[in-house]
Amino acid sequence: MAAAIDQLAVEVKQLTPNEFAQWNQCVDRCDDATFFHRAEWFDVISRAFRHTPYYLYTERDGEVSAILPLFHTKSVLFGNALTSVPFCVYGGAVGTNEIDRQALIHEACQIAAGLNVDVLELRNRCTPEQGWPGKELYVTFRREIDPDPDVNMKNIPRKQRAMVRKGIKLGLTAREDQHVDDMYACYAESVRNLGTPVFPKRYFAILKEVFGDDCEVLSITHDGTPVAGVMSFYFKNEVLPYYGGGVFAARKLYANDFMYWQVMENAREKGITLFDYGRSKVDSGSYRFKKHWGFEPVPLAYSYHLVKADAVPNISPNNPKYRIFVDTWRKLPVGIANRVGPWLARQLG
Repeated sequence: MAAAIDQLAVEVKQLTPNEFAQWNQCVDRCDDATFFHRAEWFDVISRAFRHTPYYLYTERDGEVSAILPLFHTKSVLFGNALTSVPFCVYGGAVGTNEIDRQALIHEACQIAAGLNVDVLELRNRCTPEQGWPGKELYVTFRREIDPDPDVNMKNIPRKQRAMVRKGIKLGLTAREDQHVDDMYACYAESVRNLGTPVFPKRYFAILKEVFGDDCEVLSITHDGTPVAGVMSFYFKNEVLPYYGGGVFAARKLYANDFMYWQVMENAREKGITLFDYGRSKVDSGSYRFKKHWGFEPVPLAYSYHLVKADAVPNISPNNPKYRIFVDTWRKLPVGIANRVGPWLARQLG
């Protein structure tokens, strides 16, 4: 493939901030593109985490024809990688023709070799790269939203449907916020309980600032007190609740089920037709939660080009290498976890 690319002399360029509009026009035209292919992530991840972007693209007839968003992340704890896209569940090279897409992958391999990374990771949603090793760790959950709310409620299995209704009866309410304060407080406590370092609050503020109305922040309250919160992304005809969690009281109030029902209802009222429940690790708690909502898992086609590494890296919390760290983190006071967590979280990717 490399020889064919050289012969055709496909020129690969790197994105600059004044070319975001042309890049996003390609995102709009390409069926395989996702919210995480949008050019704004160049700005978000650079500002929030200071990772170096390599946003590659090709052109035909004056239009961007293929794109590959990449960031270089380097960590003593979690390795050295070139990833499309860190902190995102989908990525990879997409475009209007395969020749240009392969030219981008070829260039990415060259950059990965020059950076001497362990691995080049392409977080493809649907189609793996031919001949590249993969990982059977992650799945995604996607389902259509019906225009009739009663149909959507009936599509939730009986036990989980009862939890949504209990949350309603307990007087839970959903409030859309223009700030991230309440949502972040709930989310930070929930990820501490999972043994995961929390991202800096500034990251969430940047997401809301950059994506505007395509980034919805919901706070779930009980008697006026926030008990859960979620940040969702809108893209084309899809809604993706991406960062969400609740405080200790959320479980007995059935706030998490109520929260995702409200995300679905808000999306339905806006004419959105697809609910993307996002990525989960196989057999994890979130995996089982989404299954209980009646969603079926679909394996993600993550693909890896090994540079220095001998095997696909495993930075999952289920890796015994990180088990002690996870168990210790769960016991930290929330205040300490929120101060130390952002420094560690920027290395995760």
